[in-house]
Amino acid sequence: MKITTIGIDLAKEVFQIHGVDMYGKALLRKQLRRSEMSKFFANLEPCLIGMEACGSSHHWARKLCEFGHTVK
Repeated sequence: MKITTIGIDLAKEVFQIHGVDMYGKALLRKQLRRSEMSKFFANLEPCLIGMEACGSSHHWARKLCEFGHTVK
């Protein structure tokens, strides 16, 4: 199955990642450190990413868009 949507809970150091397929079936539940985020999303096929609005959300939205993802 292919991950089509990812939700991110942003934090200072450890981010919570939850990915689902087009049917809503959970395919990914993961914790990533800030230093691991770019590498993980650079190697992931482009998908829709939702995240909360906070101080660092604009930074991460720009970074994830560089990798071809759609950020909401």
